[in-house]
Amino acid sequence: MPNVHTELGTHSVTNQVPPFENINLFTLDTPLVEAVKREGAGWAYDHLQTFGRILGTAQMFEEGRLANVHPPELHTHDRFGHRIDEVQFHPAYHNIMRVAKQHRIHSIAWEDTPGGHVAHAALEFILSQVEAGTCCPLTMTYAAFPAMRKHEGWAAEIAQKLSTPIYDSRFVPIEEKQGITMGMAMTEKQGGSDVRANTTHAMHLHEDVYLLTGHKWFCSAPMSDAFLTLAHTEKGLTCFFVPRICPDGTRNRFFIQRLKKKLGNRSNASAEIEYQGTWARRLGDEGRGVSTIIEMVHHTRLDCSIAAVSLQRQALSQAIHHAQYRKAFGARLIDQPLMRNVLADLSLEYEANLSMVFRVARAYDEKDDGFARLAVAIAKYWTNKRTGYFVNEAMECLGGAGYVEESILPRLYREAPLNGIWEGSGNVICLDILRTIRKEPEALHSLFAEIEKGRGVDSLLDRAIENVKDAISHSEDMIFQARYLVEQMAMVFQGSLLAQYGAPDIFDAFVQTRIFRSGGLAYGTFPKRLGTETILNRMKPKV
Repeated sequence: MPNVHTELGTHSVTNQVPPFENINLFTLDTPLVEAVKREGAGWAYDHLQTFGRILGTAQMFEEGRLANVHPPELHTHDRFGHRIDEVQFHPAYHNIMRVAKQHRIHSIAWEDTPGGHVAHAALEFILSQVEAGTCCPLTMTYAAFPAMRKHEGWAAEIAQKLSTPIYDSRFVPIEEKQGITMGMAMTEKQGGSDVRANTTHAMHLHEDVYLLTGHKWFCSAPMSDAFLTLAHTEKGLTCFFVPRICPDGTRNRFFIQRLKKKLGNRSNASAEIEYQGTWARRLGDEGRGVSTIIEMVHHTRLDCSIAAVSLQRQALSQAIHHAQYRKAFGARLIDQPLMRNVLADLSLEYEANLSMVFRVARAYDEKDDGFARLAVAIAKYWTNKRTGYFVNEAMECLGGAGYVEESILPRLYREAPLNGIWEGSGNVICLDILRTIRKEPEALHSLFAEIEKGRGVDSLLDRAIENVKDAISHSEDMIFQARYLVEQMAMVFQGSLLAQYGAPDIFDAFVQTRIFRSGGLAYGTFPKRLGTETILNRMKPKV
């Protein structure tokens, strides 16, 4: 580290770890590179390599930090007392958004290239390691595209603006912008995830134009150019498109009441808003709001899964990087047997989760809708249930140095619960899975057709697959046992993928510690050296 004093008046600064920066977040990650190629996006290697190099620079890590220590500020009025409802962001936030859109994180999936969703997942995966708050508006812009594109006329024109690789932060009408972002405003105080309890209502003006009146308890990214939202018409809950600026150039009656003071995700503004005669256009049929919006939710759930595993990767990279340089009790931490146990266990968890979410991303590319709908819910539930504990363990690998704010670990830890709550918390996801199994039995059949591909490699996995099938078929209280069933489905799904794709040592370690459970409950409780060398050699950041 240049330009620092290492010889101080009282001591010399030694045994300190260099910053984990100026690295390529794509190429250093062997399992990620393999997953991208295996699942059909090998054509995007050079693009991902460039993005990984840019995001891995010291500058981008610093901008990620700045975007969070200087959170967005709400300005409800200007100095003359006029209502403006604008949110101001730190320049670092805008630059990260610019770089992300320039590299088509929001649009690459919709370019009709096989493997587009896998390429999108990899871009999202890289970005979230550096700054997760910007992923929210980018994810919603990505997820809104199919809902807009399927409708002709004005909606299709909006979809084209959504797909441009330009970040235009100006607060001007959509018609004047080079590129736009989309947000979402669904939940209300009295209903939360139960959107059918919404009370916002829509008054019809003419054709597909309405005026909305009501409130939204959570509005994501309120400085987006437009939002999808739900309101009641005479025919029931309906989906609407709400721009921040009306077609005539006037500010829409979109009133931001306050910004949420969240545990994490601080760079991203989340707001409470009110509609008071707010101009909106109907999207889809009246009374079909949930079915119209569900496609957007389906795609945001993929990103919720990807982002969770991304946090695991950055936490693991920090832990392994620290252990490679830090010495204690006469040896580097990476050479200490118990630390190797912990790092190998974390690495195994990461590899299993990564394999699952990228296989799910391929299902989106293959338009295997039933399988994708069920598998993404399973992946979202399980990866997020593991992430908080995972980041906590990685933080312990750094000790006190990982607990202070100069480290990225506290930010990762605050971020860890978010994706498990966004787009349906654990219980909601599990109930959705049960609903899909009941209404779409072909989706369950497709899931197990994939899982069966791993059969025959290990008798313990084969037995676990049969046990899960039997539990689903004969459970007398599916709702009460839903979390257990979903957890077991995730485990055999991961086990099958590792049987197909993983190194034998990795698969064996997974079966022994996750399926057979020969180890303990905490990370770092491998009962013996189950492929430790192979697992760690794949995970070491090549810095």
